[in-house]
Amino acid sequence: MDDREFRVLVVDDNATTRMKLSMAAKALGHVAETAEDGLVALRKLAAGAFDLILLDIEMPDMDGFGVLTELRKSPGLRDIPVIVISAADDMDNIVRAIELGAQDFLPKSFDQVLFRARVGACLETKRLTDQRADYLSQIEAEKQKVDALLAATLPAAAIDELKRTNRVQPRRFDNVVVLMADVVNFTGFCDVNPPEEAVSRLERLVRGFEDIARSHGLEKIKTIGDAFMATAGLLKPSDAPVPAAARSALDMVAQAPDLGSGWEIRVGVHVGPVVAGVIGKQQHLYDLWGDTVNTTSRLTGLAAPSSVCVSRPIWDGIAGAGRSLGEVTLRGKGALEAFHLEGVTGSGT
Repeated sequence: MDDREFRVLVVDDNATTRMKLSMAAKALGHVAETAEDGLVALRKLAAGAFDLILLDIEMPDMDGFGVLTELRKSPGLRDIPVIVISAADDMDNIVRAIELGAQDFLPKSFDQVLFRARVGACLETKRLTDQRADYLSQIEAEKQKVDALLAATLPAAAIDELKRTNRVQPRRFDNVVVLMADVVNFTGFCDVNPPEEAVSRLERLVRGFEDIARSHGLEKIKTIGDAFMATAGLLKPSDAPVPAAARSALDMVAQAPDLGSGWEIRVGVHVGPVVAGVIGKQQHLYDLWGDTVNTTSRLTGLAAPSSVCVSRPIWDGIAGAGRSLGEVTLRGKGALEAFHLEGVTGSGT
């Protein structure tokens, strides 16, 4: 057993016995408090922490059996070891007390050697119980840290799947709205400014984009460099994913100069099928693949500074204000009609 100072509560209606037990506990280096009956004992237990209870069985008002019964009802008290004090030949009461949760017993006439052995054994049990509780608390705290890290890295549905199956199976999703935003001339800014300044601004910008996306029901997927990707209608149900993404894009453009201390952004939005999931075994990243993602990236590059460029399917899915850019040729995609989006005037689909 360690050198910790334990607190012992002596419960006995006989003053002489209380004194004898208290002195014996103090002789072992422990702190001893006393209670003259069960009701007083329960009040003291509610007011302060104890490591061991020395409990007389026969007491007025509330006897030892009543105390043991109340201890079992309380999650905060049931793990305190109890040694009952009884006549050595009163085996019926001793057995009943142990059935109610007592760990051991001492005869009313005991010597210091026996007292040391039985008290020491119970306190060692209490130490191990406390140690186990501390370990479990540490494990729970670490689990919460891991859960928080996962929540910051993966969408909620992906976390659930990862916990259940130990992986996030890539799968196809139809009609997913993909939004991409990047900073105009970010590379040029980094060339003439300290990296700390660039990262500090980018941090404020991304945090703001996260808030905007969340407010419209979108899910952030990832950031790569100065690029921000979010989706609507992927893992969370959405009644109107297209207008939600369009409004989110317009809000990002409007707020980017304040969030990024003067930066401008360009945004592209497209809708279609994607494959989404996690690949590899380390440093998990939820990602998207497919033609829809590539087209969104090309539209983002096509957008003018401080503007939103959307595809025909997005334009058709909203009541929007803006203008057609006509058919444009996207690298690796060929001709595609694109639109400069200036506002969303209706709910759309």
